[in-house]
Amino acid sequence: MFDIYDIILKAKSARATDIHLSVNNPPIIRVDGYLLRMQGYPALTVNDLNSIIEHLLGDSDIENRNKETDFSFGFEDVRIRANLYYERGNPALALRIITKKIRTFEELGIPIVLKDFCDKDSGLVIVTGPTGSGKSTTLAAMIDYINSKYAYHIITIEDPIEYVFENKNSLIHQRELGRDTQSFSDGLKYALRQDPDIILVGEMRDLETIALALTAAETGHLVLATLHTNSAATAPERIVDVFPAHQQKQISLQLANTLIGVVFQRLVPKKGTGLVPVVEVLVANMAVKNLIREGKIHQIESIMQTAQKQGNVLFDDALLKAYFSNIISKETVVDFAREPEEVAKKIGWTGI
Repeated sequence: MFDIYDIILKAKSARATDIHLSVNNPPIIRVDGYLLRMQGYPALTVNDLNSIIEHLLGDSDIENRNKETDFSFGFEDVRIRANLYYERGNPALALRIITKKIRTFEELGIPIVLKDFCDKDSGLVIVTGPTGSGKSTTLAAMIDYINSKYAYHIITIEDPIEYVFENKNSLIHQRELGRDTQSFSDGLKYALRQDPDIILVGEMRDLETIALALTAAETGHLVLATLHTNSAATAPERIVDVFPAHQQKQISLQLANTLIGVVFQRLVPKKGTGLVPVVEVLVANMAVKNLIREGKIHQIESIMQTAQKQGNVLFDDALLKAYFSNIISKETVVDFAREPEEVAKKIGWTGI
């Protein structure tokens, strides 16, 4: 039988972020964005996978097992976010490795303006980016900063719980979809009756959740939430567009009144080994709020360019800063830049 804990510890030692377990393949890990086969393991069988799943979930009813299941577990200094799924009729597991240590803003190398967002009494802060971009890690740093500084009641609604917080100055209650609440919208609706100061919403997936998040922010709570967008500037548009046309004016007003800022991030390869977050920041100043109210969201990026002293950071500028700090290579800058030709000129790159 495969020892799942041995696999996880060896993967962690190899600096893997993910582990893939499927029939007819040895364990496969993702290191620095690339998939690698783990050495010393044979291909897994159906029985191997079922044994691992039964051990992790206590689920021996193979015939009636849910075909897609999110869950999490932890041991030693590791926490795992897991997804069980089926392919070609066989079970498979995707495991995300999360270290239990919650890193600070300084350790992550992300802009300190995020501390200003956390110091607000109420409003909406959005963390956005593609899947696997470190959004949960950034949110954990934000919650830990608040937990260390303030005596607040913090409620998180997560799918699943990734980082486990210990109460410092704050009281933290973490709720997981499926186990503690049925949906983000249900969790958020009832959180408002639980005397919260701060609410973390793991993902604003639908109209009802977004509407409740805006209401919570509008009624004196600090709301931290995630979205999937391609930039900080497009997050407000993504929120407004979820709603039918006859509601969009009202939603724009609510968003303008509550938005504190948007953080967009991606993980890019560091020089040598490892990945580093590159972070774009939109600070919702009066000019940005006015554009949202007036439905001129497409002009937000121009405000970001002209108001950088207020903490706004454009993604390509963040890439350049990482390059000039000798953290990433020229190739990485150009590969990930939104305007590669402009960025190439600034670093003297002629490879395009």
